[in-house]
Amino acid sequence: MPQDHRPTASVRILLAEDQGTAHGALALLLGMEPDFEVVAQVAAGEGVVDEALLAGPDVALLDIELPDRSGLDVAADLRREVPDCRVLILTTSGRPGYLRRAMEAGASGFLVKDGPVGELAKAIRQVLGGETVIDPALAAVALGAGPSPLTPRERDALNASAHGATVADVAAKLGLPESTVRDCLSSAIGRTGTRNRMEAMRAARQQGWL
Repeated sequence: MPQDHRPTASVRILLAEDQGTAHGALALLLGMEPDFEVVAQVAAGEGVVDEALLAGPDVALLDIELPDRSGLDVAADLRREVPDCRVLILTTSGRPGYLRRAMEAGASGFLVKDGPVGELAKAIRQVLGGETVIDPALAAVALGAGPSPLTPRERDALNASAHGATVADVAAKLGLPESTVRDCLSSAIGRTGTRNRMEAMRAARQQGWL
């Protein structure tokens, strides 16, 4: 019987993507690389770290738009809890603030999600070799826009204001006095040049600051 001389899978990959069909297709395509093995697939942000601790991936591919928690938030958790796992952020949006936040979270790469799988495979090998890989077009947009004007506390206050939350709700969620929350929201409105916190939230999300 002829022996199988294909190389043993050596790169263990965790894929976090919430779109079912795209999720399965990407996993299948990556699995066709002779040295890749998709060891975990996650459809929501909350389960990524636990799955990574169980599966021990070498690299995690994180969609930004995950349910529960964004890939950007999860990236920071992964770098802290599973430091040997490299993180690649995948996005369909070139919002200026996303790249900066991804790098601050410790990501090793930032790529367009719908790009050729061959480019993604190349990027995976590059980050495992210690390189940082960033889509040039996304980098140009991010560098041209400058940094987010929001402080971390202002960003938290805007995020917690979603779905009609009151100042009291936000204060309880963040463990802050209501007066501090009002000050943060007022400052965020001023920094974004908007008229109220809902407009500030929308403007910040459009720029990728949240």
